[in-house]
Amino acid sequence: MKLDAKALRYMTTEDFRVLTAVEMGSKNHEVVPMSLISQIAQLRAGGAHKIVGGLAKKKLIARVQNMSYDGYRLTYGGYDYLALKTFAKRGTVYSVGNQIGVGKESDIYLVADEDDNQHVLKLQRLGRMSFRTIKSKRDYLQNRKSASWMYMSRLAAMKEFAFMKVLYENGFPVPEPIDASRHCVVMGLIDAFPLRQIEEVGNPGKLYSELMNMIVKLAQYGLIHGDFNEFNILIKSDGSPILIDFPQMVSTSHVNAEYYFNRDVECIRVFFKRRFGYESALYPRFTKDVEREFCLDVQVAASGFSKKMQKELEAYQEELKNMSDESENEDDDEADDSDEDEQEEEEEKDIPSGMTEEEKMEIKLRNIRLGNTQDSDEEVEEFQVQQEEEYDEESEEELSEEAELARRGEKIERLNNRDYKAHRDVKPKKSNKKLSTTAAAAAKTEELKSKVARTLKSQTNKQNVRNTRGNNLKNKGKRGDRETVKGGGIFD
Repeated sequence: MKLDAKALRYMTTEDFRVLTAVEMGSKNHEVVPMSLISQIAQLRAGGAHKIVGGLAKKKLIARVQNMSYDGYRLTYGGYDYLALKTFAKRGTVYSVGNQIGVGKESDIYLVADEDDNQHVLKLQRLGRMSFRTIKSKRDYLQNRKSASWMYMSRLAAMKEFAFMKVLYENGFPVPEPIDASRHCVVMGLIDAFPLRQIEEVGNPGKLYSELMNMIVKLAQYGLIHGDFNEFNILIKSDGSPILIDFPQMVSTSHVNAEYYFNRDVECIRVFFKRRFGYESALYPRFTKDVEREFCLDVQVAASGFSKKMQKELEAYQEELKNMSDESENEDDDEADDSDEDEQEEEEEKDIPSGMTEEEKMEIKLRNIRLGNTQDSDEEVEEFQVQQEEEYDEESEEELSEEAELARRGEKIERLNNRDYKAHRDVKPKKSNKKLSTTAAAAAKTEELKSKVARTLKSQTNKQNVRNTRGNNLKNKGKRGDRETVKGGGIFD
C-alpha cells in the first residue's frame, strides 16, 4: 500500500481515538466489534459510527464482509497514520516527501523534521508478498492470528532499530538511527548508491577486502548480518561502503550461525565475479577467522528486543523460506508433468493405434481405387452393402426422431392457453343461430350508418353551442345598457 499523508492534517483527536481503539481491539479480535470500539474510544455510539464511516472512506480501517456482527479491522494505512502521528508529536517527522525506494517487504520515503533536516522513513510491509502463500495454508502465530502481519512488521522495525543503534554506537558504517514507532523506523539520509546499480569500480580488490573485513568484524562483535548482498550495501562517492537492512541479523551463538556467515561471504564472492570479473582465493571462514571479542547481541537484548521476539521473527522468516521453496518445487513439478505429458502425446502419435474393421475396409477400398491391391470385387460389394445398411439405419433413426418431435409439437399446441377461456360463475347462453354471410354484411352496414349519424349529430350540437355562446356575448352589452338606463344614468 502506498503512503498518502494528505488526509493526516485534517484528522481530529476523535479520529485518532477511534483508530487507536481499533488497534487495541485487534490484539484479541480478528474483527473488532463496533460496541468495543465505542467503549475503548469512550465516545457515544452515534459519534463513533460517524467517525468509523469517515475512516473507512479514507481506507484507514476496513469492514469485513459476511460477519455475524458489525466489525472492522485495521489496515496498513491506518497503522501508518498512527505511527506518523507519534513521530509528529515527538518532532521527528514534520513533512512527508516522495517515495525513494521499495523493497520486497518495505517502503522507503523521504521525510523532514521541523528544522528541514531530511531523513529516511522505512515502513515494514511484512506479509505483502507472502500473504497468499503462507496465510492460506497455516498461521504460525496462533495466539495473534488477527494482527499477525502487523505484529511481525512491528517486530522487524524494533529489531532493525535496536541493531542499527548498537552498531552506530560502536562505530560501524550504518545510517544514524533517529526514531522508531510501531512498524516504522526513521534514520539519517545518506548520499550513496546501491552496489547493484554500480557497473564499474576503480579498485574492486580494495572494496572486496573492506566488505570481507566488515563481515568478520561483525562476527567478532557477536553478530551476523544474514542478508549481506549487493542490495543491502550502499557505496558513497569516496568508495566507502554503508550497511543497511538488519531484520535478518542473528547472533553468532545461533544454531545456524556458520551457515549464515558462509552464505554472506559467498554472496559477495559471486557478485564480484559476475559484475566486476574479480575473483580472490582469499575469503574468511567461520571456524578459522572468527574469534568473538564483544557481545553486541547481549546489548541488543538489553535494549528491549528480547529473545522471545527474536524467536517469533525467526519463525516467520523460516516459514517464509519454506513456503517459497515449496512454491518453487510445485512449479518445477508442474513443469516436469507438462513435459512428460507432451512426450507421451508425441509417442502416442508415433505408435499406430488398433484399427477397426471399417477402417480396414476403407483402406482396402482406397487401395482398389488406386490399383495397389488385388482384392476381389466381392469384398468391395460387401463393404458397399454394409455402408448402405448403416446409412439406412441412420436415416430411420433420424425419421423416428423427427416423428417424435412432431408428436411433441402437436401436444404442446393442444396445451396452448389460447384454447382455454376464463372461468365464469354463470354460464352464458349458447345461441344456436348462425348468421349467414349476407346478414353479417347487413349488420356491418347498419353499424356504420349509426356511427355516421352519431358523428353528424355531435357536430351539430357543437355548432349550436358555439352559436349560443356568441349570441350571449353580443347581447351582454345591450342588457347592461338597458339596466343602466332603467336604474338612472351614471351621472344621477
